[in-house]
Amino acid sequence: MPTTDFDPSALRQKYAAERAKRLRADGNDQYLALQGQFAHYLDDPYTPRQARPAKTGHVRFAFIGGGFAGLVTAARLVEAGVEDVCIIDKAGDFGGTWYWNRYPGAQCDTASMVYMPLLEETGHRPSEKYAHAPEILAHCQRIGRHYRLYDHALFHTQVRELVWDAERSHWRIRTDRGDDFSAQFIGLGTGPLHVPKLPGIAGIADFQGHSFHTSRWDYGYTGGDAQGAALDRLADQRVALIGTGATAVQCVPRLAPACRALYVFQRTPSSVDVRANAPIDADWFRAIAATPGWQQRWLENFTANQAGGQASEDWVQDGWTDLARRIRANLMKLPRQALTPQAMLAAYEDSDFEKMNEIRTRVDALVDDPSTAAGLKAWYRQLCKRPCFHDSYLQAFNLPGVQLVDTDGRGVERLSASGVVAAGREYAVDAVIYASGFEVGTPFARRAGFDPVGRDGLRLSGKWAEGMRSLHGCHVRGFPNAFFVQPTQGANLISNVPHNLSESGRTIAAIVAQALRQGQAEVEVSAAAEDAWVALLLSGAGRMIGSADCTPGYYNNEGRDSGMAGKLAVGYPAGPSAYFKYLQDWRDSGRFEGLDWR
Repeated sequence: MPTTDFDPSALRQKYAAERAKRLRADGNDQYLALQGQFAHYLDDPYTPRQARPAKTGHVRFAFIGGGFAGLVTAARLVEAGVEDVCIIDKAGDFGGTWYWNRYPGAQCDTASMVYMPLLEETGHRPSEKYAHAPEILAHCQRIGRHYRLYDHALFHTQVRELVWDAERSHWRIRTDRGDDFSAQFIGLGTGPLHVPKLPGIAGIADFQGHSFHTSRWDYGYTGGDAQGAALDRLADQRVALIGTGATAVQCVPRLAPACRALYVFQRTPSSVDVRANAPIDADWFRAIAATPGWQQRWLENFTANQAGGQASEDWVQDGWTDLARRIRANLMKLPRQALTPQAMLAAYEDSDFEKMNEIRTRVDALVDDPSTAAGLKAWYRQLCKRPCFHDSYLQAFNLPGVQLVDTDGRGVERLSASGVVAAGREYAVDAVIYASGFEVGTPFARRAGFDPVGRDGLRLSGKWAEGMRSLHGCHVRGFPNAFFVQPTQGANLISNVPHNLSESGRTIAAIVAQALRQGQAEVEVSAAAEDAWVALLLSGAGRMIGSADCTPGYYNNEGRDSGMAGKLAVGYPAGPSAYFKYLQDWRDSGRFEGLDWR
């Protein structure tokens, strides 16, 4: 595919024009709070709620969130001898995002070998390069069984109050199930992908047909199941799918042949690159897994290739590492004396132009109708929005019952009692499926359902009113014995979030184990260490994804300037590989510099 024949100035103008169409004054306020008549979108259709007595007493460690963050942290705590770990989750089982995402076609878009944590510890071989959702959920459950985490878990439980008790040096936890207990240490791994994002479309409550969100897929209506059985109840149904992000890219190929008519309503197209999924050969995997430490080496290799580290080989070889390879190749063409910041940025931009031209050319090669193909082309830099990878999404638009309704950036106009209105035309449908993802940029307390109260009544919402402040994205001054498990202000490696979580889990286990060995009741980051870390973060180049000039999306706060909060939503200036090495040295030293012990 020809990719080098492009006009950078013309592409910048095109990108800016497409972005301007999509700017909205309401930003994240365009999404509805799931309460009142919309509260049912939070219901759990997958697991019946079980009666249980309210929990009281005391635990050593309570972790809020039963996804990868909670599982890897709890696993490392158990390995360190801390077995009194209580995981709390509003879902009916472990899994986090992978508990909720059971829509047809759901799978990871980062290679299983580096995405699924604790493969080596549990002895699991992924079945394919990009595992499907049922396998990932089953692996989460496997981790829970392997480390006996089910023994103390509280499911279908929403934390309502989390308050530091300075007199007793522990956290008081109250929930919607009447639980009232304490924990010496807490972990927060609520993540951004668990509250369904419902678009505030005019008339959304007026629609009289069937509707549901992809994170609460209604197989009773569609037929089929999460394991891949055909959606056999849609043959006479006209279905509207609202959204064309990563979820739609995966479920459209399953919906397309099943529906009488499928209307895909698009505000902004995704960039859709080759996925090239394939089974993992058992003999090949057996040879790889024969050497202890194999998964850690794969993690480090992927990060080094994808995020600017040094690696002589690329073991994963996928769309994530491809852009990095192109950038390095273009930089190698520059004479040493020409390696200025401006020249490096130009090489980065040219590499991205080449890559996105390839992706747009791929659309023309796979989509028969020129008008539909034009609508499916993404006009922005690849990391402005979450990159997508799929081998049959684009081809689905060649089927006779599938129609792309490209709204040219304006989105759906309104819903009527019997259909969806876009650009003044009403599309009569029997069902509306919201493939609109999860809330990301809304306030922490809105997503979590609680606002932690630390030392001297300090609320987290107040502490972070002007942006996140932490050491390593994990330790927050004023919140002793609390650990935040997430990527921001650490490695901030968005291409493989579990790598971030795994390293945090190792570190937390080491800190807690040392506190218990030494009989210390409290550990908290010093004000000086937190300030120094924030200053270091601000000394870097800033955000490399979803910058302010990108098309609106959750990477850039829906196109709205988030001020200092946006400047602080960054990672270690030297990059993820350097950060992970720094954190390992910080952890292995046993000094844990910057933490105060009492």
